[in-house]
Order: sequence, then C-alpha cells, then structure tokens
Amino acid sequence: MGASAVFFDLDDTLLWDERSVEESFRATCDTAAAQKGIDAAALETAVRREARALYETYDTYAFTKMIGINPFEALWGQFTVGQQPEFRRMAELIPSYQNESWNRGLKALGVYDEQLAQQLADQFGAERRSRPHVYEETFQVLDELKGNYKLLLLTNGCPGLQQEKLDGVPELIPYFDEIIISGSFGKGKPDTSIFEHALSRLNISPQDAVMVGDKLTTDIKGGLSAGIKTVWINRNNRPHNPEIQPDYEIKHLSELHGILEGL
Repeated sequence: MGASAVFFDLDDTLLWDERSVEESFRATCDTAAAQKGIDAAALETAVRREARALYETYDTYAFTKMIGINPFEALWGQFTVGQQPEFRRMAELIPSYQNESWNRGLKALGVYDEQLAQQLADQFGAERRSRPHVYEETFQVLDELKGNYKLLLLTNGCPGLQQEKLDGVPELIPYFDEIIISGSFGKGKPDTSIFEHALSRLNISPQDAVMVGDKLTTDIKGGLSAGIKTVWINRNNRPHNPEIQPDYEIKHLSELHGILEGL
C-alpha cells in the first residue's frame, strides 16, 4: 500500500530561508560599509561568528538546540510566544544578544560605535521580515499533492517565529491539514516523539507517511527513527552522512511525484 500522507519541513524545504538570511546580512552589512568604509563581507563573517559564539554561552542554549532555533533566527526573532519558561528567558536575552552580536562584529573590524550596532540590529530584523522567499516549485508541487494526500507541516523552532514566517507567505497555510511547530509541542526533530505526534494527528501509521526535508540530522534521522519513509531534498550537493541514510534523495521537489507513485 502506498503513502497517504506527506510531512514537509518548512525552512529550506518549502521556504528558502537561507536566501532570506543571506540577503538580509548583505543589505545590513552594506549599510555599515557605506557609513564606515569597512568591508561588508568581512563584517558578515564577523557577525556570524560572534553571534554563534555568544548564543552558545546562554543558559537557554541546550533548550534552543533541542527545539531547533539557530543563532541567526535569534538575530531577528522576538520569542514572546511559547509556553516553556525558556521562551520567557529568551525574550529577556534577545534584545541585548542582537545588539551585542553586531557590536562585537563591528569591533572585530575596528569600529566602536554602539549606536550603529543597534541600528544594524534593527535593520537586520526588518530586512529579514521583508524577505519571505519561497522556492519556485513549492506551490506547484503542493497544488498537485493537495487532495491526493494528507499534508502536514512539521517544523522546528519557536512558535511565534515560525508563525511569523508562515504569516509572511499566508497562501502556504491552507495547503496543510495539520501544522506542528516543535516549540509548541515541547521537543524538536529528530526526537521520535514529535513524529509520533504528527502521525497521531492524522490518525495514520508510519508506513502511511513520507517525510520530506533538507536536514539529515533532524528531518531524515527523526523520520527514520519513527519508521517513516524519508526523502532528503539536497539541492546544493551537501555531503552525505554514512550514519544517516535517507530512503530517497532528490534535488528538486518535483521529483517527489515519482517517488510517491512508486510506493
């Protein structure tokens, strides 16, 4: 018997989050370059490095890693939604984190200007919110699947932030019978329990579902642990992991049709 449901990851599977982040960094760093005569690319590298290092020092780091919130999402998120106390803590930390990440990045290039750091922190958030990119094939593939399969969105992240991403592309939401966000559930991919929760929401068995996602360590590993067929969308020829073997690998979402028909 073939699959009756398809689970989709959100970021860098349906939404082109990586492009949104890259463009936001470029626009923000160009502002600093114009004001201070520094190299925009060097500033981006410095801010990414400093943000990641600072993020890992917080007492919320283990929680954010488990839920699946990365340092660059924290550079524009607000974290005012979510039941867990860690989200309240993040809401307290985030304003200083965003400012300090840019401040440290500027200092690494010899620029000491706290006012500019705050300006850049604010701009980065605004730039990211204005860039909700979707892959060109996303809606066509969903159009073709809708009505033939149950569709479920299974995404890691803060409920407020992931909802904000979805609100930026409101036409995406109606395609899905269910939307599950790890920050609302309490655990993130690859934890088996969130996949079991997804199956229960659709009242199906593991053999009835297919998980489609771009990350081996979360989407694919978790799907496999739950007994679900997995499809790795590997658009950019990322390296394989011999310890995590997806059932299928594709470069374009349109290839999904052939896989589903063959099950």
